[in-house]
Amino acid sequence: MAPIISVLIVIAIAFILLSILLSFIPVGLWITAYFSGVRVGIFTLVGMRFRRVQPGRIVNPMIKATKAGIDINIDKLEAHYLAGGDVNRVADALIAAQRADINLEFERAAAIDLAGRDVLQAVQVSVNPKVIETPRIAAVAKDGIEVMARARVTVRANIERLIGGAGEETIIARVGEGIVTTVGSAASHKHVLENPDLISKTVLGKGLDAGTAYEILSIDIADMDVGRNIGAQLQTDQADADKRIAQARAEERRAMAVAKEQEMKAAVEEMRAKVVEAEAEVPKAMAFALREGKLGVMDYYNMKNVLADTGMRDSITNMNKSEVKEEEDTSYKKK
Repeated sequence: MAPIISVLIVIAIAFILLSILLSFIPVGLWITAYFSGVRVGIFTLVGMRFRRVQPGRIVNPMIKATKAGIDINIDKLEAHYLAGGDVNRVADALIAAQRADINLEFERAAAIDLAGRDVLQAVQVSVNPKVIETPRIAAVAKDGIEVMARARVTVRANIERLIGGAGEETIIARVGEGIVTTVGSAASHKHVLENPDLISKTVLGKGLDAGTAYEILSIDIADMDVGRNIGAQLQTDQADADKRIAQARAEERRAMAVAKEQEMKAAVEEMRAKVVEAEAEVPKAMAFALREGKLGVMDYYNMKNVLADTGMRDSITNMNKSEVKEEEDTSYKKK
């Protein structure tokens, strides 16, 4: 009984060791690659384990590429994997490019993938162009009417300019610039509404796809509406501003007039003060004239009579003015 148990223990230990060895050495993957026509050594797969590379991530894409007739060096695939690239997507992109008769080398595909772009999607867009729809863009014609347009841009990926080329945001911004330029140069908004193809011709003629990762195939105006009358609104705002300026200047002139009036009143009061001061000197002068014999008594009484007569006339005049004012007030009340 004991020899049988010992044999079973040895078999179990051998099985465990074999399982560990097979898990470290991808024999199954090596067999699959061998019968798929991919010549990769078993020690190469073991070396991938030591380099912390999953052999399946390298061998399976290589099998796909080999079956498609694409010759790829396994060291380049492993280097791309270690650089953080997606080896499987690069292999799919190379296969799709070969089927579409697009000249795409592994180095360029790997560079596009490492640049953060989806290389497979780029190949697909190069074969099947996609449509980029711009948001509603507002522009103002020369007659002051606002025109709002939305365009659909059909683009095709340019494989040669994917590295360093601008993306969809640049295409949308440039098309918006072309719409604003076309509408702004039109004499009337009606001309733009009647000929929407003017926008397409202007935008395509400017070569707005230069420096981008896409090639513009066509620009179609999907929607166009008439907006606000910006010219009339600007004129209204200008008139309102002119009115406020005129009011400010009128207020300035009124303030200057009030200041001038106050200045004149002050001058009059000053003159009255001087007159009162001069009148206060009259009795002294008369007394001095009487003492010196330069003014007689009759002359003094004649002057007093003249002053009294003048005062009486002033009283009569003020009385007549008061009566006229009362009559005017009475007649106004009756009316």
